[in-house]
Amino acid sequence: MGMGMDASLARRGGFVALAACIGVWLVGSGSSEPVRPPLPSPGEGLSAQAQYPGAIAALPGSPPTRIRIPSIRVDAPLTGLGLQADGSLEVPPPARRNLAGWYRDGTTPGATGTAVVVGHVDDATGPAVFYHLGALHRGALVEIARQDGSTAVFTVHAVEVYDARAFPDSRVYGTSPRAELRVITCGGGFSPRTGYRGNVVVFAHLTGTY
Repeated sequence: MGMGMDASLARRGGFVALAACIGVWLVGSGSSEPVRPPLPSPGEGLSAQAQYPGAIAALPGSPPTRIRIPSIRVDAPLTGLGLQADGSLEVPPPARRNLAGWYRDGTTPGATGTAVVVGHVDDATGPAVFYHLGALHRGALVEIARQDGSTAVFTVHAVEVYDARAFPDSRVYGTSPRAELRVITCGGGFSPRTGYRGNVVVFAHLTGTY
């Protein structure tokens, strides 16, 4: 694929991100003291001068098949996601809580550019695949198994949370001369009427392969 996200998706980034949160309800939302998924601390955010320690050259493009994040015990299959008629990104079926998705018309994880993986934080019955995403720290590893038999290893260099009304499209989806990855789920404030008000975004770059 090219050096970044599909231009039309990048322009609609905030809407695309919000679409993954509609209809996904906070665990325990009916109780007086709901359980909330973890959120990143300000210290895990992007620095003014982004650093990419250990970055290596990009790999040839190959569709991903699985995502593993050992530090938060994620080990989940990946399905390809396209755009719906209204321009929003499709989301994995809510009934499959351990399924994540990747934007199949964009960069494949490990290739040059910005690849995007999304997944639900919870459903009506409990935590889903990316419930603990906000607990990640800089230096954590994200492994993406690929169709060609290789595994692309990414190192987290930032974790941030954004309000959907001020979602920074270019910051999250912008092009890159490196192989980068964004892992996105719902987060931030929560309203029983409209669901989550924002997104947790993990920023990572390619540092290894096996």
